Amino acid sequence: MFEKILIANRGEIACRIVRTCSRLGIRTVAVYSTADAGALHVQLADEAVFIGEAPPVESYLKIDKIMAAAKKCAAQAIHPGYGFLAENAEFARQCSKAGIVFIGPSVEAIEKMGAKDQAKSVMEAAGVPVVPGYNGAEQSPDFLHAEAEKIGYPLIIKAVLGGGGKGMRVVRQKEDFIAALESAKNEAGKAFGDERVILESFISGPRHIEFQIFGDLQGNVVHLFERDCSLQRRHQKIIEESPSPFLDQKLRTKMAAAAVAAANAVKYAGAGTVEFIVGADRSFFFMEMNTRLQVEHPVTEMISGLDLVEWQLLVAAGEVLPLSQAEIKQSGHAIEARIYAENPESGFLPSIGTLRRLVFPDKINNNQKAVRIDGLADLKIRIDTGVEEGGEISIHYDPMLAKLIVHSDSRKQAISSMQSALASCGVLGLQTNLGFLQSIIQHPDFAAAKMDTLFVDSKLDSLLQKKQISGDWIFWGTAIFCLLADFELAEEKAQKTNEPCSPWNNLDNWRAGKKLPHRIQLLDNHGAEREVRIIKALNNFRILDETTEIVVTVKVRGDLLHLNWSGKNAAEYGHHLFVITHREQLLAVHEQGRNNFTRIDPLAFEQSEEKSDYRLSAPMPGNVIRVLVKAGEKVKSGQALLVMEAMKMEHTIVAPADGIVEKVFFQPGELVQNDAELVEFQVFEN
Repeated sequence: MFEKILIANRGEIACRIVRTCSRLGIRTVAVYSTADAGALHVQLADEAVFIGEAPPVESYLKIDKIMAAAKKCAAQAIHPGYGFLAENAEFARQCSKAGIVFIGPSVEAIEKMGAKDQAKSVMEAAGVPVVPGYNGAEQSPDFLHAEAEKIGYPLIIKAVLGGGGKGMRVVRQKEDFIAALESAKNEAGKAFGDERVILESFISGPRHIEFQIFGDLQGNVVHLFERDCSLQRRHQKIIEESPSPFLDQKLRTKMAAAAVAAANAVKYAGAGTVEFIVGADRSFFFMEMNTRLQVEHPVTEMISGLDLVEWQLLVAAGEVLPLSQAEIKQSGHAIEARIYAENPESGFLPSIGTLRRLVFPDKINNNQKAVRIDGLADLKIRIDTGVEEGGEISIHYDPMLAKLIVHSDSRKQAISSMQSALASCGVLGLQTNLGFLQSIIQHPDFAAAKMDTLFVDSKLDSLLQKKQISGDWIFWGTAIFCLLADFELAEEKAQKTNEPCSPWNNLDNWRAGKKLPHRIQLLDNHGAEREVRIIKALNNFRILDETTEIVVTVKVRGDLLHLNWSGKNAAEYGHHLFVITHREQLLAVHEQGRNNFTRIDPLAFEQSEEKSDYRLSAPMPGNVIRVLVKAGEKVKSGQALLVMEAMKMEHTIVAPADGIVEKVFFQPGELVQNDAELVEFQVFEN
């Protein structure tokens, strides 16, 4: 086994690899950019080497710098993680030339599976069914348009070297093809350095189901069951689970055999994933083979009790697979949810900034070196993350904050566990998709397993929280939390005085004749402002709500409040409210979702600033990649004006109404800062 390896990656996957290496007694070397000097993966590794500036093309994608770092620290092997150089055949080739083991498949396997067009040809020869379409060398727009006509609509354009939904567009009608092709090619060129695409038929009622495969250098290949990754947004996976609720045993066995055949076709060694698209009629087709560890690999680890990174290390060191196919067992049901720094209510724009508060379920954090896990079979909840409270989320890297994984005996129990786990997560300082994830997990169609890859888009309005108004009890509970915090602060201050028992040091609001209510003023994220009047009694709180009075009893455990009350002609109610704070900002998490509040100081004065309703500004720092209009041009509401690229995704700025473009402030290739005005726009008067 290796004594020291270098991890050519960052974030949660780098931390994940460190965890296994630490357990096995293998020393680890982290690499980092200027943006990651204080990152968690750097802190956890035994050594760290600086490799360049923040943009990946100047650091994590620089083969020469990573090879120099490996030689400098005398690493015997390099683990590429996923993303960046994980499926780069030239990187694997350079490792071999330098006498350093690449912890992954052979150069030949990467090259055969790295390009979707070539991969489809290999699979066809191996007898694995593939999606009908075009995967030839001719790439002119007119030729591809003609091929699209032969295939028929709807169809999918895919980047030949694509992954993660980048360079992929669904085209539903002929008129949209050329624009979609240009967009896909541009995104593919920037993400993968190759604009080539393939065209595929769009499968009706599509399910995305993939099989984890593993091979060794002795020619043995096994599968470790499937993962259902059908819940996606912009072709990017959001929630994954295993086993798939869609497959019956007959279809599962047939697809598993196809996955193993695909691996044998390229003499695969190491961890890989064979991805299939499954139609509503249960016909299945090969999509692609990922020649690396997948983001969602913890789902497989939870149902199998195996450490896939350990298996990668064993295979790379020349050892035989630890188990035969007959010895690999699955148990229970696992679900993974990806937590992103993004704002679902604003078109899922990535959110950048400082993680002021970061709270995960109080269970087990798989990135702490102190945690020793000899097997994963007993885990019920798991957090894989590469960030920590106080850290910065920048524009340079993927905005994923963490992966939350649960494991239970049944799918129904796993869904319940995920609901509870999500309700115990909180982030302040930037926007996240946590509320969106809660909406998906609670949706009746998810419980009934009635979801395909179109589920999120078709249910988007009902999944978003933008129209949800904070319920009365959420205001009450948050206000009570504020009041309890005020009491605690007053007590702390009193203990530091010469007269801690003085009545002037408490907040009981006593007055001659009666107590006056405490007044807590809150503003929620929908603009609703509320004053909650509270009188503290011995064992409860009296809420003076307009013409009614509600008595609320509260049990407090840390940041968690359990509220009970009874109303007129109403039965007893009970709700859990999890509240975290940073200065005047509060986040209240509950079974219905989550609400952000700002506590208002009634004595504070804030000067208002008028802001144009039609100021078209950058939603985040990024690069302008296309300008679609010019000064003086008349445009329609919703028409695309300009396209930005940030956090590896394209974001289109559209006209807010019918009007005229007065001025365009940036040109393609220019960098813009957050909130910079992009286009001066004048609305036509009605």
